Amino acid sequence: MTRTVRAKAPAKVNLQLTVGPRRADGYHPLVTVFQALDLWEVVEATPRTDGRITLAVDVAAGSPIDASRVPLDETNLAWKAADLLARTFGIADGVDLRIVKGVPVAGGMAGGSADAAAALVACAEAWDTGATRGELTALAARLGADVPFSLHGHTAVGMGRGDELTPAMSHGEFHWVLATQRAGLSTPDVFAEYDRRIESGEQAVSDLDIDGPIMRALMAGDAVALGESLLNDLEGPALALMPRLEEVLDAAEAAEACGAIVSGSGPTVAALARSRQHALAIAAHLKASKTCDAVVTASGPATGTLLLDSQ
Repeated sequence: MTRTVRAKAPAKVNLQLTVGPRRADGYHPLVTVFQALDLWEVVEATPRTDGRITLAVDVAAGSPIDASRVPLDETNLAWKAADLLARTFGIADGVDLRIVKGVPVAGGMAGGSADAAAALVACAEAWDTGATRGELTALAARLGADVPFSLHGHTAVGMGRGDELTPAMSHGEFHWVLATQRAGLSTPDVFAEYDRRIESGEQAVSDLDIDGPIMRALMAGDAVALGESLLNDLEGPALALMPRLEEVLDAAEAAEACGAIVSGSGPTVAALARSRQHALAIAAHLKASKTCDAVVTASGPATGTLLLDSQ
């Protein structure tokens, strides 16, 4: 009897994103500190017998997300995840995938990677592959640099392309305000601008070290210290490509955020609050500033990808 399986995976924010120079293979070595946030992508997987993979996308109730830019073909990471899993485990069946989006699209918060992670977990269960979490993590690394963290969740240090993960000690809960833009930023374009800035001398290459103040702030559960330590080498390139993000950062500062940073390759700006109530006040200020298209609040660290249920 056919059953539908659901899994959810979290958004992320980069507390540190240090980028090395482009290697001969085109990749940039990274040192990053991820924190998972309780904004979720939910993927439903329903097996079908004809070997086809289909994809549909909805938006979580009350969410301001525009899902019109999400591809519904083999370029979608969830589709790729299902296809890779089927080929790896010799699955002849197909699957109907339905994504319910709760993470901004093209916002630097790894929504697509969360889709891939949730699709791996949901399809592995729906097809009864018996895949271990370790096997799924190995597949995740083949799908994209952020996908292993989407499986892992919590707080972690990423090395290499960001997919070599080590859990990071963190105490307490951190409250975030995410200011999103309707227009996205292309990650390849942001990295190309980073390369241009490095070659022109506009930006120096950072040492690929784990930032000590960030790690100490996480262990202490100190939002003020963490906010003062946030670090992203792609923020300058993102601001160059979308100058209006400077206004968002200024508005977060005016709202007395502990710190604010462009998340990943942007264009989402993540502002850190002292408390849940402070996060609501920052969100209200950002909405009133009209510097962004939508504002959501979230807390971290959140868990990694979870199997929800099957029916």
